[in-house]
Amino acid sequence: MRYVLGFDGGGTKTECVLMDETGAILARSRSGASNAVNVGAAASAAALAEAGKEALRSAAKSACDVAHILAGVSGAGEPSVRAEIHANLKSVFPAATIVVTSDLVLSLAATGEIPSVVVIAGTGSAVLGRTSRLKVARAGGFGPVIGDAGSANDIGRKTVARCFQKVLNQETFPLTDEICRTFHCTWSQFVDRAREQPTVTFPKVFPIVANAAESGDPSARAILLMAAANLLEQVREVIDHLQLRNTNLFLAKTGGVFDGSPFLSEQFDLLLRQMVPNARPGPLPRPVAESAAILARDALTSPLEIPES
Repeated sequence: MRYVLGFDGGGTKTECVLMDETGAILARSRSGASNAVNVGAAASAAALAEAGKEALRSAAKSACDVAHILAGVSGAGEPSVRAEIHANLKSVFPAATIVVTSDLVLSLAATGEIPSVVVIAGTGSAVLGRTSRLKVARAGGFGPVIGDAGSANDIGRKTVARCFQKVLNQETFPLTDEICRTFHCTWSQFVDRAREQPTVTFPKVFPIVANAAESGDPSARAILLMAAANLLEQVREVIDHLQLRNTNLFLAKTGGVFDGSPFLSEQFDLLLRQMVPNARPGPLPRPVAESAAILARDALTSPLEIPES
């Protein structure tokens, strides 16, 4: 019996599915962040390996039993990054054929439909669409420095900038107070922390904004409405490039921003309905790690076709 591992590596967590060649799922596991931009290729590979070894331990299997690995990793768009992750994984799983690709591609495969569009809004953000198995278009996903519009990092950064302005103007602002309460520090101490570790700190601000929006805070709702519009602008890029305006299609929403903010998710759907009336928004029908495992299992008997993201 041959076994495969499928991975979904993101900015907050790494998920793994162990599957045998019949398609039976033997174990699921989870480890820490593996976004290659945020943590680096070596740490990304270490998180993947940790999740894989945990899944194997749960099923009483060994690394040598793994025949194929397909890892979708956030921030692994550059060939050099993928090569480094691949090399590190090969030292842990020596018998496996290993393919490392972007998590965007595997999220799109997890829709199970063509044409389809997937909107990822988690620690980072991006939109990917396809009109055939290998014809895809992408918008966003440029990382926290260049920009992940509509992501938890982006929402946190913009919220902190807005709070900072209020502090400079000596204006009372509920979000500023809530940030200080949540982080158990003064505003000055929080700013120092944000400057030292922006990609760690800003995403943690997002839940504060989401909770405030659910309570009716107008400033929080304005920030999240802007984020929804930013995500939709990326959808527009992909839809127009693939000429899908008048096509019936499935649009999958995935990531902690959608899961963590009912207000943003609802506003996104309202805006989407105006722009692409024929789009059917909804969650991914299966987890990305499971989709990766299925593709890895299929690769045991036929060539694996992965489009460039």
